[in-house]
Parts: sequence; C-alpha cells; structure tokens
Amino acid sequence: MSSSFDKFQKRRLITSYFSVVLSVFLVLFLLGTLGFFIVNSKKVADDFKEGIAMSVYFKDEAKDTTLVKFANELKASKFAKTYKFVSKDDAAKEHTDIIGENFMEFLGVNPLQNSYDIHIKADYVVGDSIVKIERKLRENKLIADIVYDKQLVNMVNDNVKRVSMWILIISGFLAVIAVLLINSSMRLSIYANRFIIKTMQMVGATKAFIRKPFIWRSVKLGMIGAGIAIVALLGGLFYLDSVFPTLGLLNDKLTIIAILLAVFGMGVLITWLSTYFATQRFLNLRTDDLY
Repeated sequence: MSSSFDKFQKRRLITSYFSVVLSVFLVLFLLGTLGFFIVNSKKVADDFKEGIAMSVYFKDEAKDTTLVKFANELKASKFAKTYKFVSKDDAAKEHTDIIGENFMEFLGVNPLQNSYDIHIKADYVVGDSIVKIERKLRENKLIADIVYDKQLVNMVNDNVKRVSMWILIISGFLAVIAVLLINSSMRLSIYANRFIIKTMQMVGATKAFIRKPFIWRSVKLGMIGAGIAIVALLGGLFYLDSVFPTLGLLNDKLTIIAILLAVFGMGVLITWLSTYFATQRFLNLRTDDLY
C-alpha cells in the first residue's frame, strides 16, 4: 500500500515538474519569437524602404565629367546606400526588351536620358528627409528631372508607424500573460507541497531555510525550460535563414545573443520571483487555512 502511494506521489511530482518546464518553455519561446520579430520587423521595413529607387535624369548637354563628378558626390554622401549609372543606350535596350520592338527605328533618335538609380538609406526614406535630398539634388542645373514614388514612400512610413504601435501593444499584453502563466504553474507546484512547508515551519525551520530548496528547484526547472526554448529559437532561426537568406537573420549575432540571454534570464527571474511569493503565501497561512 505504501509502495503504491509512493509511486503515485512520484508520478504526481514528475507531472508537476513537466508542466512547469513545459509552461516555461512555451512562454519563453513565445516571448523570444516576439523579440526576434520586433528586431527583424525593422530590418524588413528598412529593406523595403531601401528598395525604393530614386531616378535622377541628366540633360543631354551633361558631359561625362559631370556624370563622374555626380557619382563621386553620391559616394561621399551620407544618404546614398547604392547607386547605378544607366546610360541612355542601356535604357533604350531595356525599353526594347520590355516593349518587344526597337522604338528608335521609327523615331530615328534615342529620346532617353543618362540617369542614376539611387537607393537611399532607410533612415532618409521619410517625408522631410527625402524631400530635402531631392531639393538639394535639383540645385544641379544639368539635372533634367528626379523621379521616385512619393505616394509609396508616404504609405510605407505610415504603415511602419502603425505596425510598430500594434507590435508594442501586443508585446506588452503577451508579456503580462507570460508572467501570469509561469506564476500560475509555480503556485500550483508549491501548492502540492503546502503541508510540507507548514510542517517544516512548525518544527522551527526559518522562512529562508524553507524557501531555499523550493526556489532552487524552481530555478533549475526554469533553466531547463529556458534552455529548451533557446534551442527551439535557434532551430527556427536557422530554418528561416535557409528559406529566406536575403533577410540575413543570422547576420546580427550580438542581437541574437542578447535576446537569447534575455530569454534565459527571464526564465530564471520569473520562476525565482513566482516561487518566492508562492512559498511566502503558504508560510503566512494559518494551519486551518491549508485545507
């Protein structure tokens, strides 16, 4: 009879440990995923912004020296991420490929202009900054026109602000839920040992002495759950990087390490605090209230 009861208690204890590790893993994996999403959402938004090209067209009287000088100015500028010179002949060939016929045969001349396609850094692809860049470039009297999708720039910036706000709201909401879930699991684990806690207290053990083994056990379970979450997060990152290599998810190693350390630290901190307050609650209860 005693043996079967001991087996039952052991199974119940193992189930309790498993539920704590599982809840810690799921919550920390969710928070870690959210952290990576927040970091990489800015990267994706920046890549999209930098994909918007500004085309600068030069008048026919602009000589090669003028075009080379402009390229040097772009190279020295803070706003230009990349730039490419497109000669009028290359532009004609591209148009011919798109249209499917040589338009110069019936026009007799090439009406297109030499140009530079400029991809601007993401920090400058905002309403005021990009307008200032356009105004500065137009000071060159040999520039015929500057073309870029102004409506797309405004739409991207508005959407980025809107999405960023919702990400912050959802992050805060999920963080609160995460703490409550782990706290609930830890309290249930301590609840199963409430009679042991009270017995130790009745024989003269101090509160700190009683709390110590429970806190240490919970921290170890939190470390195990955090470790599993870190492995799962790394696996997910490597998989996504293989599917979407252009995003460069593994390039910023310092950010990845910081997020993983934060996940591990939260696993330890939340389990420590939850166990501390849960044991403190049962230590302060009267014996009659345990039932």
